[in-house]
Amino acid sequence: MTRLNMTVAGCGDAFGSGGRLNTCFYVKAGEHAFLIDCGASSIAGLKRNRVDINSIDTILISHFHGDHFGGLPFLLLEFAVYGRTAPVTIVSPPGCRERVSQLLSALYPGSKVLERLDIEFKEYQPFETIETAYLSVRAFPVVHSEEALPHGLRVCAGDKIISYSGDTEWTDNLIPLSADADLFICECNFFGLQVKGHMYYQLLKTKVGELSCKRILLTHFDNEMLSNIDLVELECAAEGQTYTF
Repeated sequence: MTRLNMTVAGCGDAFGSGGRLNTCFYVKAGEHAFLIDCGASSIAGLKRNRVDINSIDTILISHFHGDHFGGLPFLLLEFAVYGRTAPVTIVSPPGCRERVSQLLSALYPGSKVLERLDIEFKEYQPFETIETAYLSVRAFPVVHSEEALPHGLRVCAGDKIISYSGDTEWTDNLIPLSADADLFICECNFFGLQVKGHMYYQLLKTKVGELSCKRILLTHFDNEMLSNIDLVELECAAEGQTYTF
């Protein structure tokens, strides 16, 4: 039986509301470890939680917004500077290598980070399943900024399933995405405000009955959500917390 340990390195929104860091979930699966999203502040969140950076062998990216993939240049730079030789796999929507290369050229010109590392980029299409050495990742299109190629991810590791909504407003794709998942990480940016491309709690609580996941964990809160957190009846992510299942 597979046992997963997930540490929340970051569960905030794009603006650091409440002092929270950008999205990053570190999951330990036996001898392996992977990230679900890698927002701009992720390396700080990982180190704050004493994560062994070199243990990470796979990085899953839900979409191309800075608070979800903007930490890749900094993480890869650390790998390169400290002489990492172990391979790393990045699973993402199409175009990740080009975007990361552009960021590295702007932030660390001449560093040649990608050339110094053994990186395999695996790109998914809607409803496609990507296989890595130990993960099966199925991508579900969701409703967010189209230019960012937003997807929810259904991640199978052995006999365990973690589903992750990415950033999205309600879509019926969340139902099969989260079906029978051991953990469904669901963005809930707002409490009552209705903002295109994001979930709000007062709607989500009416939809929970349609989801068959074993456990739901809310994430990606803005100030309005945080100020109403005592009224939320679903489990909320907290940075530094580790969840075992």
